[in-house]
Amino acid sequence: MLINELREIARESGVVGAGGAGFPAYAKMTDQADTIILNCVECEPLLKLHRQLLAAYTEEIIGMLDAVREAFGAKEAVVGIKREYMTTIRAVKEVLGDYPGVRICELRSAYPMGDEVVLIYEATGRVIRPGGLPIDEKVVVYNVETMYNLYRAVYEKAPVTDKLVSVVGEVARPATLRLPLGTTVKQAAAMAGGITTENPAYVMGGPMMGRLGSESTVITKTTNAIIVLPADHSLAVRMTKNLDMERRRASSSCCQCRACTDLCSRHALGHPIEPHRIMRAVANQDISDLSVYINSAYCSGCGICENYACPQGLAPKSIIQEFKAGLRAAGIRAERLEPAPVEPEREFRKLPVHRLAVRLGLERYDVAAPFEDGVQTVEYVKIPLSQHIGAPAKPSVSPGDRVRKGQKIGEAGEGLSVAIHCSVDGVVEKAGAREIVVRAKD
Repeated sequence: MLINELREIARESGVVGAGGAGFPAYAKMTDQADTIILNCVECEPLLKLHRQLLAAYTEEIIGMLDAVREAFGAKEAVVGIKREYMTTIRAVKEVLGDYPGVRICELRSAYPMGDEVVLIYEATGRVIRPGGLPIDEKVVVYNVETMYNLYRAVYEKAPVTDKLVSVVGEVARPATLRLPLGTTVKQAAAMAGGITTENPAYVMGGPMMGRLGSESTVITKTTNAIIVLPADHSLAVRMTKNLDMERRRASSSCCQCRACTDLCSRHALGHPIEPHRIMRAVANQDISDLSVYINSAYCSGCGICENYACPQGLAPKSIIQEFKAGLRAAGIRAERLEPAPVEPEREFRKLPVHRLAVRLGLERYDVAAPFEDGVQTVEYVKIPLSQHIGAPAKPSVSPGDRVRKGQKIGEAGEGLSVAIHCSVDGVVEKAGAREIVVRAKD
């Protein structure tokens, strides 16, 4: 398959990064890469869908990975996966004989091994420059569901209309469900047997990098998990923190122990992010060295500093992310720098995922969440027109229109963008600039 043909299929089928920020898959397609990495690390506690999907559709996903490698003209493809995912590893090894250009890289169960900068180093030994991109080192990374969606788009002519989501925590029947795009959290929780706590909080995504949602939050192309917790659970409470109060706490409590920096995964790879220095500058309202604040742009947002490292329970990640957002708003971009040498202690500072789950108070929820492959049935969907990085799609239907599952309802916008497709058969109730509401009907 030609790379230009693959790009067009991915753009028109709405294939984006299924779990991160939703970067359009076609925009990563290049003939400059020599290595393609399939990310099956899934490093946050409680998330299960990628290993489950790869075990269920091994031939399809590995076959598509090799086809992408050939289209790119890359030398090899690497499946990055935790060595504890034994069922999935066995399934992959059974088909690798047919794909000599693909190999497995088994990894420790550590967080944040799924961060693409960390994964690239583990799989290839290459360090992505601070402020740089994987392609600078001739690497492209896709996660498992993105590769599966490419397979469906290429070989089944099926656009992206649903999302695999691990619905776990305080639900009667934890499961990984295939949900139509635009399904609400309330609907999803009911499909997992209902909520088992009186006053629930909903963590959208992983416990470290996710955010709080509500029962009306909708499933998009980047929703990997819904973690239902009691509203007074420590993780949910921390997600509602007051940043002004956190800055005051930094001034009164930060002891400059350096634990946040010592455990920072990006710092260990030579990136100039030092959370303890940012906390010191905030505590003292010190603006004598602006590089301390500017270096917040190199933070990955993994949350180790805040949710694990700090003995005082302070919030360096949240403070850093506030500065990072300010830099973006001011149009200040991270400068591409040469990295410092990789820390020699890095290997001994990797954070075990099971220990992280205990620290977060989530070990009781780490139970089986069986993969249910059939698409769930819903009464209505609210489909956002922006589920990806770049320009929103433009609505191409009107209220009253009868639509079919898979029908394009949003044309790709100008520049970086992808098309949006209907996830159910039904009738359009609303077609605004931000979302399209469809009432399901046979």
